Amino acid sequence: MSDASFRISRRGFLNLTALGAASAAVSACTTTSDQGPAPVQTPPPQAYVEPPLGDYETMYGAMSDNGFDLPAIPVKKIDHQFLRQIVPDPTGRRPGTIVVDTTNHFLYLVREGGQAIRYGVGLGRAGFEWQGDAVVQWKQKWPKWTPPDEMVARQPELTQYSAKNGGMPGGLKNPLGARALYLFQGNQDTLYRLHGSPEWWSIGKSVSSGCVRLINQDIIDLYDRVPNKTPVVVTADVGAPDVVEPNHQAIPIDNGTPTGSVLLGPVKPLNDAIL
Repeated sequence: MSDASFRISRRGFLNLTALGAASAAVSACTTTSDQGPAPVQTPPPQAYVEPPLGDYETMYGAMSDNGFDLPAIPVKKIDHQFLRQIVPDPTGRRPGTIVVDTTNHFLYLVREGGQAIRYGVGLGRAGFEWQGDAVVQWKQKWPKWTPPDEMVARQPELTQYSAKNGGMPGGLKNPLGARALYLFQGNQDTLYRLHGSPEWWSIGKSVSSGCVRLINQDIIDLYDRVPNKTPVVVTADVGAPDVVEPNHQAIPIDNGTPTGSVLLGPVKPLNDAIL
């Protein structure tokens, strides 16, 4: 066999080999195609995660609000359990509900995904506590405060802020603080409020006359998160069945309803207010 013949035969063999490999590859692709496309894997739904709140120095820093300059809160002087934070929801209530735990001095705003935003609160001292279900009927920024006549009688120095004297204008020293959420129960104004307070040292304690007070920076945060008609539950034992106490009464801290508020019905006399 000549060298030329050998070269031709060798070239032919290599060409046939390459052709066979290509055919095998095409055959393999055809087999895969006949089985249909691989199923698309749908990712599982992601559980809702509440956006982080930020650091305490930022949340409780000095701020200007509606012409008032709020001072920074000395967070290192407050038990950190009473600072705003995201926690697993212990209430079992539907998202959007506000739950006040009077036993532990916490307010929970229930969120999606089994979470809640928890705030520390100050509450009424012994003999002034109250509990029950209500709804946020009205919200007010830097509200006027009008102490009830009963409170003025106990504290004559408040006479200058009585209803007949026009109440106390909103401001840094106003007991209702930077915001107030006005609670209605059934078809009446309960005269009780969720409100701010300049007295940050009172959070986690029972010192006020009947209302639920928050740090001013916290009530501003809560105010921005909840609409009117938000349900509110005030209870002594979060997670336990509600106990109705028809004779449970307390002395309200506020006797005023903000201008423009839509009353759901006539307000009962104070001595008939059952909470």
